[in-house]
Amino acid sequence: MKVFFSLLLFISILFANDATIEVIKKVESLPSIALEDASLSYDSTFKLTFFKTLAADLNVLSLFNVDRHYNQTDFDDRVVVANKDMNYVLRYKLSEGDNNALNVEIKLINNEKNVLLKKYKINSKNIYVFVAHTIAYDINEFMGAPSVEWMKKRVLFSRVVKSKKSEIVIADYTLAYQHVILKGGLNLFPKWANKNQTAFYYTSLSGKKPLLKYLDTSTGKSKSILSSDGMMVCSDVSADDKMLLLTMAPEGQPDVYLYNVATKQYKRVTTYGGIDVNGQFIDNNTIAFISNRLGYPNVFSQKIGSSSVEQMVYYGKSNSACSARGEYIVYKSRESSNAFSDNTFNLHLISTKTDFIRRLTATGVNEFPRFSKDGDAILFVKNYQSQSSLGIIRLNHNKNYLFPLKIGKIQSIDW
Repeated sequence: MKVFFSLLLFISILFANDATIEVIKKVESLPSIALEDASLSYDSTFKLTFFKTLAADLNVLSLFNVDRHYNQTDFDDRVVVANKDMNYVLRYKLSEGDNNALNVEIKLINNEKNVLLKKYKINSKNIYVFVAHTIAYDINEFMGAPSVEWMKKRVLFSRVVKSKKSEIVIADYTLAYQHVILKGGLNLFPKWANKNQTAFYYTSLSGKKPLLKYLDTSTGKSKSILSSDGMMVCSDVSADDKMLLLTMAPEGQPDVYLYNVATKQYKRVTTYGGIDVNGQFIDNNTIAFISNRLGYPNVFSQKIGSSSVEQMVYYGKSNSACSARGEYIVYKSRESSNAFSDNTFNLHLISTKTDFIRRLTATGVNEFPRFSKDGDAILFVKNYQSQSSLGIIRLNHNKNYLFPLKIGKIQSIDW
């Protein structure tokens, strides 16, 4: 028995940093946390909405067993009796400031002691969700857990509203907040242009040729970048924001091109006579992309400047829609082939350094996978039983969270 446990421990240590390995281990009891509302302003509907949002964020952290009971108290009172056995209590106070600003004050209590105190202020309560996300982020930092910077990031997606008309929307990861940033015409495939999310690229299909455009979110002004016959999509932006991977088809068949933002020059990366699309940076010199060079879509990699191509996936016969981050690639794969009912499309994770494959979803149609910048989480869209949801996969915690969509079908998404 000792030999068995020693071997299990060795395996756990050996693969502890490999996200493609799922190690089944004893369930650890998480510390409990309860929330207490000490708000001075706002009606009961808004206060309860804020409570639910904050509780959901704490649950997504995967650090606590979150108590879902709603309790009210004064900010400086002792912990309410119902929460006296909780490991942590998060008490918050909402108050309305000048010019309708939202002020939030929190205290994290452990053993009747205040272990974390913070204050927040935003111009409008309409973006309260980002305050809740920031509070959860700060608590995660206090607990010393790996960063969840992605919680504070904005999601960018396009949705088709009617024939040849679409909208590009900025939202939070739960979709509780949504702001239409661009409408009118057919504008698709939005992609954040930088880490600060102050601008994005998108494809305009309103003219004679597909046109890549750039929109500054602070000014609302857009400018044209490049056009091409057949296809024009920005599929990825380099880590330093200086290079773009474009899918273009100036000669009829789509290929992956590398575009220099400063010089405005581009060069062809893939040269296959069939279909090469959806280029993703693995590092500064290597890309992953989808190609049909095997007779079906699959994931390949190629060094920029080289003609040598490497097959990355050997599982599945219809693998598409990949996203890369560091050594890892997540891709969409068809798991069934049924002509008379819906098919299942699951997400899988592979490493460029091992042969392991980890399946991340189990049912429905799972698509549009996007890594967070730190690689801790994957954003995706799940369609199952006529219900669409935005999903978050916490790779290191082996947990999935779903947030229902109320806006119909999404055409493309970025994070």
